[in-house]
This record gives sequence, C-alpha cells and structure tokens, in this order.
Amino acid sequence: MNRSASSALLQNGPFYISTDKRWIDEDMVFFYLSKQSYWARGIARETVHKSVIHTPLCFGVYLGVPGNAESRQVGFARVISDLATFAYLADVFILDTYQGEGLGKWLIDTIIRHPDLQGLRRFILATRDAHSLYGGFGFAPLAAPEKMMERLSANLSIPST
Repeated sequence: MNRSASSALLQNGPFYISTDKRWIDEDMVFFYLSKQSYWARGIARETVHKSVIHTPLCFGVYLGVPGNAESRQVGFARVISDLATFAYLADVFILDTYQGEGLGKWLIDTIIRHPDLQGLRRFILATRDAHSLYGGFGFAPLAAPEKMMERLSANLSIPST
C-alpha cells in the first residue's frame, strides 16, 4: 500500500506554507541547492526533481498564496520518511532576503507538528551551522553516534567543514 502524506496550507501574515507539490518551484530549489547551499552544491537538476517527487513531504514557504501568479517561493524543506517510525529532515532553507523574519522557525515548527510525522521513533537531521535553531525544537546531538553509520557514494562531492 502506498500511503501519501496529507497536504496542508498554513498562513502567517503574507507568508504561506504548503505541502502541495504542485506549487514547488523546482527551478528555485535547484538554483539554491546547487549554487548557494553548502550541503548540495553542484547537485544535478534531475536529482532535485527526483528528490521532490519521491519524498513524501515537501514543504514550500511562499510569499503570497501558492499557485497565484503573484506568489513567490522563498523557502523549502523535505522530510524523507516511512511516515511511521523514522524521518530525516533535509534541504531546509529560507532565501537570504527573507531570513530574520522568523520563517525558518515557523517552517520547523510546522514540520514537527505535521500530523503524518507524529509518533515517529526517530527524527534526525544533519547541520553544520543551525544547531541552536533545531535545538529549540527538541533536536539534540546523537545520543549514541557510535551506533550510526553512513555509506557515501564514490562520486558524492563532500563540502569541507
């Protein structure tokens, strides 16, 4: 059985968060990830497309009602999950122009409160520079990092820290 995540639309002043993938501006997400992020610099356009269509929950942050001609996407995050026991928060960003307006906090709060993500045993993420942001939402360093492992692709570009 293929369970699809429920969609949501929330408003905070002129800003909206939607989980409806129809409104995701993949060109903007690709540009940010490939040119501005430290974690996915150089990522291929097709990889971004596949990550959006195969991730159960993608969150877009918009200035204006998503889908309207005047609307503009200003942030993004995705949650890779089985929607039952485990989730991985990835590709979280707010465009620089809109940082400092509380949108990142609102986005993370919206994600952790999403009904499809309640009751998970583990919700993880990786960050180089936003520990205090995520810590405010209950994320903490791994309790037992010696139990975690990773497998990196030979062609994966790993940014220096």
